[in-house]
Amino acid sequence: MTSMRIGLTGGIASGKSLVQAAFETLGVPVLDADQVSRDVVMPGSDALAEIAQTFGAEFLLDNGELNRRRLREKVFGDAGALRQLEAITHPRIRARMREWLAAQTAPYCMLSVAILVEAKMHDLVDRVLVVDAPESLQIARLIQRDGIDEALAKRMLSAQTDRETRLGAAHDVLLNGDSVAATEAAVAEFHAFYGRLAATGDVKAQGLRLPRTANSVTIKI
Repeated sequence: MTSMRIGLTGGIASGKSLVQAAFETLGVPVLDADQVSRDVVMPGSDALAEIAQTFGAEFLLDNGELNRRRLREKVFGDAGALRQLEAITHPRIRARMREWLAAQTAPYCMLSVAILVEAKMHDLVDRVLVVDAPESLQIARLIQRDGIDEALAKRMLSAQTDRETRLGAAHDVLLNGDSVAATEAAVAEFHAFYGRLAATGDVKAQGLRLPRTANSVTIKI
């Protein structure tokens, strides 16, 4: 049996990690793209050798591992360097994801990809679940989590795909406010929803937006 494939994504400090953990607690198989991206550049990998050849040996640590901080600083704000890095890593990440997806037998499984929309990875999944949060809450979380000021938090947000574009790619939306209990309850409802879709094969069913409020609307696909 082939698993239905859900793509989980969300902006920085949206609460995607909390949502991912809640799905995992319910027994859903989840592949985290961040972990895959680390795996493909392990010491001795072809990708790491290509990065060193492209950007220079100074982007390696003394122990042979990738100097992630230095590479982030290099590609942040440098579109050309970012494209070079993505040309090296993204095909390898996609290949790992496809291999993992092909091996899944649960009713549904999940790819957790922060840049699913930016990297145009829609083709890997049947549905996209976007974790959304008010920008003011994202900024507050960044300030608290990273110990940065408001100006830097806003710059970090502006460097990402805008909220409207991300929501435009969504089949389903989970509105993640400041209540962990409400978010976990929404995940439980999505879990039941996806189980039903997997059982019927109706992967293109009308979208769901949770938690429900008086002003919430159902997403049309």
